[in-house]
Amino acid sequence: METMLHELRRLTAHAENRPTETGIPGIVMVKGEIPEHKLGAVYEPMVNMILDGSKTLTIAGRDYYYDPASYFVISVDIPATGMVRQTGPDRPYIGVSLSLDPARVAALLLDIPLQSYVAGQSGGYSVCRMTPELLNAWLRMLQLMERPQDIPALAPAYEREILYRVLQGPQGWMLRDIAAPDSALSQVRLAIRWVREHYTEAIEVEKLAILASMSVSAFHRHFKAVTAMSPIQYQKRIRLLQARQLLIAQSGNASSVAYAVGYESASQFTREYARLFGQPPTRDVSSIRENIRPGA
Repeated sequence: METMLHELRRLTAHAENRPTETGIPGIVMVKGEIPEHKLGAVYEPMVNMILDGSKTLTIAGRDYYYDPASYFVISVDIPATGMVRQTGPDRPYIGVSLSLDPARVAALLLDIPLQSYVAGQSGGYSVCRMTPELLNAWLRMLQLMERPQDIPALAPAYEREILYRVLQGPQGWMLRDIAAPDSALSQVRLAIRWVREHYTEAIEVEKLAILASMSVSAFHRHFKAVTAMSPIQYQKRIRLLQARQLLIAQSGNASSVAYAVGYESASQFTREYARLFGQPPTRDVSSIRENIRPGA
């Protein structure tokens, strides 16, 4: 596997410290130091692989660590904070990701037997050990960057193989549930999408349950199983992540930003902000600005 990783690092050597297009639909790469505040975001469904260094995602207070020996699958929009580390002075962090398209997963499921993927679990994200077969599929996919004329014909086939290898692993059930419209995960995703688009509005759990075609008790249970958060907690994470980005990008004060993202109490906003990011808004943003270098 180390030989394949070495070649993958060569192929992605021109990536930047922000999502960098590869020319292959649905696949982006990133390399180098990434400020911690830029890793705090709502992560969309993807398969994410580390080629060098390591990454920690913190979701609902729990840390998920992965490196070149593992990969990460996210099947729902999930608010998280993160941190990346390089292997050494001349070994920067490198990661690549494939966006998950439910329609493509569904098309693949029609062509494989049920026993080809793991089923019967719950949750919307997880870390899994890398396999030589999956790594090889990624290698052939990224080699297309050097043969762009082959991308239209071969990228869809290599994407299917990557998805197939993930389906064969411990997270196979997650891809299945993405594509199944009647699965609890797919039903909860409808409510998650509403909360993301209306995060400044008050949540009415009864209406979210109706949107997900569930009873209120079943909705609460499935929402927490998928996100590890209640709907209210999920909304708060989105509000706080958005508030942090607004405070970094503009000169508005914490109170005005608190109201802009939906809080009715500036003091409550300050308490919850400090609980998530470790210090009050003004101090946190000052620290970030001091550490931002030109081009960071």
